[in-house]
Amino acid sequence: MRRQQSILSFFQKPSPEDQIKTANSLAEDQINDSTAARRPESSQKRGSTVYSASMENKLPLDVRGTDTPPEKPPRPRFSDIGKCDVAARPFASILHKFVKRDLPETNPSDCDLVFSEDLEDRSPETFRQKCVTNVGINDNNRDVDNTCSNPLAKPTSEKEWNEISDSELLTFLDLEPADLEPETPEMRRFPHSKRVQVDVDSVRQSEHAPFVESIKRKKTIHELAPNKASSERASETAGSKFKWLDPAFIKDANGRRPNDPLHDKKTLYIPSGELAKMSASQKQYWNVKREYMDVVLFFKVGKFYELYELDAEIGQKELDWKMTNSGVGKCRQVGISESGIDDAVQKLLARGYKIGRIEQLETANQAKSRGATSVIQRKLVNVLTPSTLVDGSIGPDAVHLLALKEGKYEGENRKTGYGFAFVDCAASRFWVGSVEDDGTCASLGTLLLQVSPREVVYENRGLCVGSEKALRKYTSADSHPVQLTPTTFHTGLTNACDIHRFITSKGYFKGGSSLGDMTSLHDLALSALGLLMDHLSRLMLEDLLRNGDVLPYHVYRSCLRMDGQTLVNLEILRNNVDGGPSGTLYKFLDHCLTAPGRRLLRRWICHPLQDVDEVNDRLNVVDAFTSNAGLASLVSESLRKLPDLERLLGHVKSSAGSSSALLLPLVGERVLKARVRSLGHLVKGLRVGADLLALLLEEGRRIPSLVKILNCPLMQQFEEFIREIESAVDSSFPRFQDHSVEEGDAEAYGQLAETVCERVADLTRFIHGLSCADVLRSFAGAAAVSSGPMNRPVLLPAGSTGGPVLEVRGLWHPYAVCGNEDRLVPNDVVLGGSSGRAPRTLLLTGPNMGGKSTLLRATCLAAVLAQLGCYVPCDSCVLSTVDVIFTRLGAVDRIMSGESTFYVECAETATILQNSTQDSLVLLDELGRGTSTFDGYAIAYAVLRHLVERVDCRLLFATHYHPLTKEFGSHPRVSLQHMACLFRDDGDDKRKELVFLYKLAAGPCPASYGMQVALAAGVPPPVVAAAAVAAQRMQASTAASFRSSERRAAFSSLHEDALRTLLALSSAAASGDDVDASDTALCLWHELHTVYS
Repeated sequence: MRRQQSILSFFQKPSPEDQIKTANSLAEDQINDSTAARRPESSQKRGSTVYSASMENKLPLDVRGTDTPPEKPPRPRFSDIGKCDVAARPFASILHKFVKRDLPETNPSDCDLVFSEDLEDRSPETFRQKCVTNVGINDNNRDVDNTCSNPLAKPTSEKEWNEISDSELLTFLDLEPADLEPETPEMRRFPHSKRVQVDVDSVRQSEHAPFVESIKRKKTIHELAPNKASSERASETAGSKFKWLDPAFIKDANGRRPNDPLHDKKTLYIPSGELAKMSASQKQYWNVKREYMDVVLFFKVGKFYELYELDAEIGQKELDWKMTNSGVGKCRQVGISESGIDDAVQKLLARGYKIGRIEQLETANQAKSRGATSVIQRKLVNVLTPSTLVDGSIGPDAVHLLALKEGKYEGENRKTGYGFAFVDCAASRFWVGSVEDDGTCASLGTLLLQVSPREVVYENRGLCVGSEKALRKYTSADSHPVQLTPTTFHTGLTNACDIHRFITSKGYFKGGSSLGDMTSLHDLALSALGLLMDHLSRLMLEDLLRNGDVLPYHVYRSCLRMDGQTLVNLEILRNNVDGGPSGTLYKFLDHCLTAPGRRLLRRWICHPLQDVDEVNDRLNVVDAFTSNAGLASLVSESLRKLPDLERLLGHVKSSAGSSSALLLPLVGERVLKARVRSLGHLVKGLRVGADLLALLLEEGRRIPSLVKILNCPLMQQFEEFIREIESAVDSSFPRFQDHSVEEGDAEAYGQLAETVCERVADLTRFIHGLSCADVLRSFAGAAAVSSGPMNRPVLLPAGSTGGPVLEVRGLWHPYAVCGNEDRLVPNDVVLGGSSGRAPRTLLLTGPNMGGKSTLLRATCLAAVLAQLGCYVPCDSCVLSTVDVIFTRLGAVDRIMSGESTFYVECAETATILQNSTQDSLVLLDELGRGTSTFDGYAIAYAVLRHLVERVDCRLLFATHYHPLTKEFGSHPRVSLQHMACLFRDDGDDKRKELVFLYKLAAGPCPASYGMQVALAAGVPPPVVAAAAVAAQRMQASTAASFRSSERRAAFSSLHEDALRTLLALSSAAASGDDVDASDTALCLWHELHTVYS
C-alpha cells in the first residue's frame, strides 16, 4: 500500500501557491550558485502528499526512471486558453511542445487564451467562438498585438475571426499544424533522459510562460541547463543551417523548384544577400557548389580535404565519416587527410557519384605575402565521373560516355533518327555517327549494347517515350550501373553550323582527325557531338577535347547486322541471368592477352564481316596459329609483356600542351610524376611491340593475309622513331617509374609528349596491328580448348549460288555444354542448297526441354562465328553470307516499359516482317503463346506463311502448334523435323520416364509431352492426372476446328495460290482470246505435275 501511495503521489500536481513558491526559490538558487548541485524540492513532499482520486483537475506529469503511471484517462484536446490558473489547465504539462521556438518573452498576464476543458464540443465553430470570447476583441484590447510574436495582424472583430481559416487560426494561437504531430526519437533533445520530453529552447526563451507550471519539469530544465551547448550542436548536426538548402525551399539557379519539369539538378539558387554575409572561404566554396550541385566537392584546407552540408551527408553515409560543425562558416563538415583522398574518391566513384576537387592554387605563405588578410586562392581543377575515368582502376573494358540527340530524318518516311557521339576518355578517342530507327527502337538498342556506356547524356525532355523506354530496357540489365543524365546546353550550341564553327575556333580534335570528315556527318550527329563537348567542358576536360581524335562510327554498315534484341537473345555480349560476360560468345572467344585486344574483340563481335575475302584473310591467320604451335607460343609470350598501349598513348595525348595542373602546389608534382610514368611505360611497350611486329612480318612472308591485316607503318622508319624517343626518355627520366621531380622536368616532358603526338597516326595503326594479332591468336586458342570439334567454315558470296544456303554438319552449341563434354550431341542443319530446290525453312517441333531453343541458337552462332573469321563448332560448315540475323525467343515482359509478354512477341515479329530479306537468317521460337490458343495459332500460321512464300529466307521456326505441321506438311519450301525423345520402360505404363535425346530427327513430333515435364518439375501427380483428363477432353472438342488442315496435308498453301492462278488462266484460255494465258496455264500445270509426281 505504501508503494502504491508513493507511485500515485508522484502524479499529484502541486497547488498554484506551492508552484509559484518553488519557482521563485529555483530562480534564487540559480542566481546564487549556478554550479551547485540541486535537489528537487518536491522530492521531500512527494512521499507525504495524498493522492486524489479525482483525475479531472490533476494530470500525470512526465515519468522518470522505472516509475510506471496508471492507466491515463482520455485527454482533452484543448482547454480554456489564456488564464494562468494551473488547476484550470489539466494539459499544461505538455503544452510547451506546441509553442514556437522563436517566441520572445511574454508576460503571462498578457496571454488571454486558455485551453478549454470542454470535451463535449470540439468543433471549429465552438473553438472559434471561445477564441473570440476569451480574447475579448474590443477597441480597448488592441495592444494584444504588441505581445504576440506572430508577424501577421490578428483579427480585431468577431466577423474577422469567423473568416479566417483553421490553419490561420492555429497560427494566431502560436500553434502550427506540423507541431501537433506525435514526438519521435529524432525530435528528442535529451535522449539519455528517459521519458523526459522537454524542449529546452522554448522554455528558456520564456521561463515564466503560462504553459510551464510543473515544478518537476522546471527542475529538470534547471539541471540540464549546463548541457544546452552540446544539445544545440547536436541539433545543428541534424540539419543544415542554411534555409536555402532545406528541401522545402531549395531551387535551381533559375528559381525552379524540384517539382518543375525544367528543374536543373545541377545548379542551386543562393540569395545574393546570403553570399554577401559569407566569409571569403565560404564564397569560394559556394560559388562553385551552386554550379555543381550534382557533384560531390572536396574542398582543400591545408593538408585536409573537406565536404560540407549535403556533401557531408554523403561522406557520412557512404564512408562512415563522423560529421561535425567545424566546417567553413561553422557548417556541417566531414573530412580526410591528403593521404586518404585517393581511396575516398575511388570508393565514391564506384558508388556512382561525381567527384570534384577544389584545390589550393598557392601555399599559405604565398597568400600571406599578398597581405595579412589575404585568403588562399582556390579553384575547381577537375571533375571525375564513373564514365570519364582514365586511371588503371577501371579494368580492361572500355568506359564510354554517350551523348544522344533524337530527331527526324528528311524524306517521305520521316523516320526517327538518332545522332550520337561517345568518348573513351582513357584512350582520348571520340566516335560520331547517326542511325535510323523505327517504332521498336531496335537500332537504339543495338547502339546501346555495342557501346555499353557507363553514362548516357541527352537533352532534357529531348527523347520521346519510346526512346526513354529503350534506354531503361537496354541499360537496366547491364552488369555495370548506367547513369542517365538529362541536361541542357550551357554553351548555346543548338545547330550543326554553330557546332562546326565552335570546334574550329576552340581548336578541338587536333589529335588525329580532319574536320572535313565532320562536314559529311548528319546534323543530328553534330548536335550530339555538341552536347558531348558541352558536358565535357563542364567537367573541366578541355585537354581531352583539344587533343582527342574523332572517328566515324557505323552501327550496321558493311557488317552482319544484329539488332539489340538479337544480341540479347543469343547472349552475344552479356548473359540473361545477371548481365555479366559469363556464358556469352564474348567470353567463349576471349583468350586475349592484352587489354586493347579485348576491346577490339568486342568491336569485332558487334560487327561480323560480310566481305568474303576479308573473312578468308582472318581464317588464314587463324590457320597459321593453329598449325604452328611454336609461332603461337612466341606471340603469346610477347603479348603478355605488353602494357595497355592504347590507354598510355591516350594519357600522353591528352596531356600534350597542358601545364595548368602542373602549377598547383603539391598536386602538380604528383600529376607530373604520373605523366612521366605513363610516357616511360609507353616507350618501353613500343619497343616490345616493335620486336613482336618484326617477328610477325617475317612470318608474313609465308602468310600474306597476316601482312594485310596488320596494316603496319613502314617498320624501318618506325624503328628509327622508337630508338629516338627511347633514348630521349632514358636521358631525361632514367628512373621514370619512381622519378623525383626536378626543375625543368615539366618542359622536358612537354617536348617529349609533343614528339609522340606528331606520330600519333602511325602509333595508332601500330597498336591496332598488335591488337589484331592478339584477337586472331585468341580465335585459335578458343578452337584449341573447345569442348568439341571446331573447323574452318566455307563462305560463299551472297547470290553466287542458286540461293541462300546454310549447311552445317555435326553442329553443337559452343558454350551451352559447360564442361559436360560427354553430353555433347551434334546435329545436322541444312537450309537451302546449291540447286535452289532444297527447303530453306525448318519447321521444328518436339517436347518441352527437348533442346529446340539450343539448336536454334547454335545455328545462329555458327553464322556469326563464320563471318567473324573464326572456326565454327561443327564438323563442316558451308554458308552463303548473311546480311541480318533476326531472333524472336523466349517469353518475357517489360514491366518498367508497360509492355506485356504478347506485345513484346508481336513487336519483335513486326521488326522481322518489315526488314527481313532473302539473305537473312530468321529464328522464331514458339510464336503466339502469349495469347489465346486460336489467336496464337492464327498469328503463327500467318507469319510462317508470309516468311516462307513472300520473303523465302533461311528460317528456323519452332512451335508447339502441331496443326501447323499439317498445314505445311507438303509445302515444297518447308522441312519438318523434331527433337527426338523416348520413354524409358520400367514396367509401369502409367509412370514411364521421358528421356530427351537432343537429336534432330525427320518428321513432326506426335506431341509436346507437357504432362511428363510437369511431373519432372514437381507438379503433384493428382494435378497432372486431372490435367491429362482435361487435355483429352479439350483435344476431342477442338479436333473439328483443325480437321480442315488435316485434310489439306497433301496440298500446301503455295499450291493453293498456284491453283487459283491456274483456274483463272484456264478460264481466260477457254475463251480463246489470250494465247499468253494459255501458255502460262500450261506451264503451271506442268510445274504442279512435276512436284506431285
